[in-house]
Amino acid sequence: MKRITVLLAEDHMIVREGFRKMLGLEPDLEVVGEAEEGRQAVALARKLRPDVILMDIAMPLLNGLEATRQILKILPAAKVVILSAHSDDAYVQSATDSGAAGFLLKQTSAHDVCQAIREVQKGKTFFSAPITRRLDRLQSQSLSRMGGHDKKISRLTSREMEVLQLIAEGKANKQTAAELGIGIKTVEKHRQHLMQKLDIHDTAGLTRYAIGAGIIESSVQLTIV
Repeated sequence: MKRITVLLAEDHMIVREGFRKMLGLEPDLEVVGEAEEGRQAVALARKLRPDVILMDIAMPLLNGLEATRQILKILPAAKVVILSAHSDDAYVQSATDSGAAGFLLKQTSAHDVCQAIREVQKGKTFFSAPITRRLDRLQSQSLSRMGGHDKKISRLTSREMEVLQLIAEGKANKQTAAELGIGIKTVEKHRQHLMQKLDIHDTAGLTRYAIGAGIIESSVQLTIV
């Protein structure tokens, strides 16, 4: 029996260990790698070519949504299941837009996690029950707020998404430049492009937008004045 290979992308070590032990009990599932931040997840996916990636949304350096987009460009056949503690419309919509085949709340049962991996590997989708209800509502309603986010996000490049995340995480231009390995002037240009494309002209506004669009988790709101 060929095992389904799984890459775990989660920044909390204790959570990763829990998933690894849980999946290790299943004879048809095999954890082949673990990533603690988004860029590492992309690099490991490129190297290990897993069948399924369990991807946390909120991770350092590169969030799970953008990591998902980048991985699926490299490995179109791979399946990504998003993990999140939140089920807000923005998170669900952004996850499906990124190409994820599933969305699980972190309080999901072990049985459902394993079932999700098996189902997406077959080419199906799998969502936690509350997420399924949200998707039904999103598909039956025209949400102008979400539509606005979708259209604006679609105009952002991968690099601009990375810069937006780091801005929302409170990084100054110098820190962002160091994180991404680019010049400060380049960061400033990306920031200008972000403000023009999103029609937002201050850092607090960019941070609120990143939270609303599900690029970073809402706990960051606590740091906004």
